[in-house]
Amino acid sequence: MQDLYDIHAPKKATNLSLNSDLLQKARDLKVNLSATLEQALKDKLKSVEEESWKKENKAAIAAYNEFIAENGCIGDEYRNF
Repeated sequence: MQDLYDIHAPKKATNLSLNSDLLQKARDLKVNLSATLEQALKDKLKSVEEESWKKENKAAIAAYNEFIAENGCIGDEYRNF
């Protein structure tokens, strides 16, 4: 599986606009904003790519499920459980 992004790419300074109260509370709790945003973006990217993969492979998944419904799982005859 291909990596979501280049984890070795250099960091880049970015300006953001955030709710001021949210920002202050995060700072009060000493939340690492860069690490938190980076993790949130990684999670979002993964979610979007998963949905894209499902959409692109919808027909193949449906065909596989239909095959299994009609024929059972490949190797069922060898299972002991």
